[in-house]
Amino acid sequence: KAYAESDLGATVVCLVPARTDTRWFHTNVWDIATNRPRPRVEVRFIKGRLKFGNATAGAPFPSVVVIFRPQDASTSA
Repeated sequence: KAYAESDLGATVVCLVPARTDTRWFHTNVWDIATNRPRPRVEVRFIKGRLKFGNATAGAPFPSVVVIFRPQDASTSA
């Protein structure tokens, strides 16, 4: 959905679990042929585990910010 919205002109920022072994990651984020993010996609891995508010424990998984950019940056939302 996020990638599809970027096709329509939106810049979409997603905070998701860093599940780099999943099908959606390789279909929408990572280009296995070039060993880089797909065109118009930025990937920013977060060091450590996220913790929100007054939580005593961090998330049980690593996280990544994935940014899907539109084809024309002047149309970004």
